[in-house]
Amino acid sequence: MNSSSPKSAKPVAIAQILFSQGFGTRRHCAALIDHGLVSVAGEVVEDPHQAFETAGLVFEVEGQSWPYHEKALILLHKPAGYECSRKPSHHPSVFSLLPEPLRNRDIQPVGRLDEDTTGLLLLTDDGPLQHKLTSPKYHVPKLYQAVCKAELDDAQLRKLVEGVLLEERNPKLAAEPVSAVSARRLPDGRLEMALTEGRYHQAKRMVAAVGNRVLALHRQQIGALALPADLREGGWMWLDEAQRELAMSEPPGESGSNPAAMSS
Repeated sequence: MNSSSPKSAKPVAIAQILFSQGFGTRRHCAALIDHGLVSVAGEVVEDPHQAFETAGLVFEVEGQSWPYHEKALILLHKPAGYECSRKPSHHPSVFSLLPEPLRNRDIQPVGRLDEDTTGLLLLTDDGPLQHKLTSPKYHVPKLYQAVCKAELDDAQLRKLVEGVLLEERNPKLAAEPVSAVSARRLPDGRLEMALTEGRYHQAKRMVAAVGNRVLALHRQQIGALALPADLREGGWMWLDEAQRELAMSEPPGESGSNPAAMSS
């Protein structure tokens, strides 16, 4: 995948490039170069001060190709049984699914998924992007698909869109209804629901509030960016600028106000 990095004002030393991309301490990056383990365009780089334009740069470290990204934006197909934390309590961390250079960067999940929830998880070290994708004021919808104890009927789907009250420790939050942007039954009976807020266990609690229970939950989409069908569970990919824009865009035809659109 092509790098989405903006064109640099001036070339950057290869040692600094390695350091910025998570290849270890400055001393370790220099050692990689000293041992002839770094190459660009098939040529071994011997001087740690040799500079390169970072726009579109692809380099190799120990034979592995790596694209330069000033800010990392990763899509991970999260499997069940992984925690979205660098210090997990009971299960492996999603960071264990990523290569070491990415683990070394300060990337964070864009909205955490529960240990048993699967699907699309974005990770980035771009703070402003993280804020835009998670803050309710930007109204970026997240599309979830859920297997429930029973198929939701039209009345339950309508309640999800009209809004339900959730038990909260904060009285102000407890008094504010939360609603789905859309809610419908899929042909196989699963619930598909789009949310713009990210309260704790929100999707599961909303379903419970209408008298049902989520047995399995999957996030399929953020904004207009869908989980690729060919990306295996545990697999990851870089996202480019076009995909970044998709994640911040409203999906076409998104509507939850028409009861006729609630079921398939």
